[in-house]
Amino acid sequence: MLDYGHFIGGKRVKGTSGRTGDVFEPMTGEVRAKVALASKAEVAAAVANAQAAQPAWAATNPQRRARVLMKFLELAHRDYDKLADCLAREHGKTIPDAKGDIQRGLEVVEFAIGIPHLMKGEYTEGAGPGIDIYSMRQPLGVVAGITPFNFPAMIPLWKCAPAIACGNAFILKPSERDPGVPLMLAELFMEAGLPAGILNVVNGDKEAVDAILDDPVIQAIGFVGSTPIAEYIYGRGCASGKRVQCFGGAKNHMIIMPDADMDQAVDALIGAGYGSAGERCMAVSVAVPVGKATADKLVEKLIPRVESLKIGPSTSADADFGPVVTAAHLKKVKDYVDIGIKEGAKLKVDGRNFKMQGYENGFYMGGCLFDEVTKDMRIYKEEIFGPVLSVVRAKTYEEGLKLANDHEYGNGVAIFTRDGDAARDFAAKVQVGMVGINVPIPVPLAYYTFGGWKRSAFGDLNQHGPDSVRFYTKTKTVTSRWPSGVKEGAEFVIPTMK
Repeated sequence: MLDYGHFIGGKRVKGTSGRTGDVFEPMTGEVRAKVALASKAEVAAAVANAQAAQPAWAATNPQRRARVLMKFLELAHRDYDKLADCLAREHGKTIPDAKGDIQRGLEVVEFAIGIPHLMKGEYTEGAGPGIDIYSMRQPLGVVAGITPFNFPAMIPLWKCAPAIACGNAFILKPSERDPGVPLMLAELFMEAGLPAGILNVVNGDKEAVDAILDDPVIQAIGFVGSTPIAEYIYGRGCASGKRVQCFGGAKNHMIIMPDADMDQAVDALIGAGYGSAGERCMAVSVAVPVGKATADKLVEKLIPRVESLKIGPSTSADADFGPVVTAAHLKKVKDYVDIGIKEGAKLKVDGRNFKMQGYENGFYMGGCLFDEVTKDMRIYKEEIFGPVLSVVRAKTYEEGLKLANDHEYGNGVAIFTRDGDAARDFAAKVQVGMVGINVPIPVPLAYYTFGGWKRSAFGDLNQHGPDSVRFYTKTKTVTSRWPSGVKEGAEFVIPTMK
């Protein structure tokens, strides 16, 4: 059995709190590892290491910092299969899905390599008589990220790569459910030449989170997880005077117009609704067909596709999806299906009793499909985070648009149509942060920003892209004048007003 501690001061260290948690292998249900749960003192040790190392790293020129990221990319590609295997075994997603998780993280590293350009300030010569003005972007100091179980490679890299590139030191608190990959990534950064202390990984639960929130040295915190915890972290972090960005839950709608290519729409729903067992904040969990004929045709085509989904162990290369992350989460998802039945939704495909031959103790569940779901039902209002798709029928385009706009979450949304005018109107009017037009999972590429609206996000800046550089730096503006040739004497106005 593996024993996971922390990564502090450039090396793995054992936990000293005396508290541990179980890390399961979802495909078998067995305990794969014990993970140390950090105490406040252990978090403080990581912060002290980061604080000591950060000034020298900030003084390292951006091009040299970028070279470390370039070397990290090389090493990550070298160990791609090893990382994917660990990720699949601890999360439950399949090997191809695990590789996608890693790839999307590495794309943000690629973006961050452009930091010499991204951190350039502005300059104005002759803003006033003999006066020049210029701005500089400077790192915040020590910053932190608290990341979720469902993307144990991608989201830690989304957080730490831009922060490190900007000259900060980073404290990562990954999910205690699948901590193996974050620790491996930290080792690769060290091998790539990152100075000890610039990236520290502390595993833990709420005690570690609260220690991060309350530590006066930590200047900024990024979080991804559920909305209740996002609200908690945002409120407590802001109250502590920190810069905070928090991304929470989602209930992503996909509007299917009568003119849509139905086969394309069904393919999109199968992949976006059931991929990674639905454990994605950008998963489509609500299909909104417009008109009875569209709805009937959609459900008719969906049923056999959901019934034929191939569920397999995480190490399978050809399974559509694997198990969910824990037995507790499996029960939660099944309970939601029970709730939907009691609320009156029509369960067209029931995957609750699926058992994987040879893996009977694994955390498996087949795909579930609900029809005739209404907006007052809990299975519509709440994030299920499992392989469950709800069909909510809309009579008109306007009704479908209103469903997406009125929901408390506003992370992602999509419309499938051949009508350019309808697509353009939808993109302009929908109150959601990320919009897909004939694209079911509209996750922006690394050089754009990722972020939802409403109760899916808290804070003013999004993840990756230009917003990440803004979030992890502070702007300093310098107004300069040299005395030579300038008339002396007291001045009582702002210089540029003359």
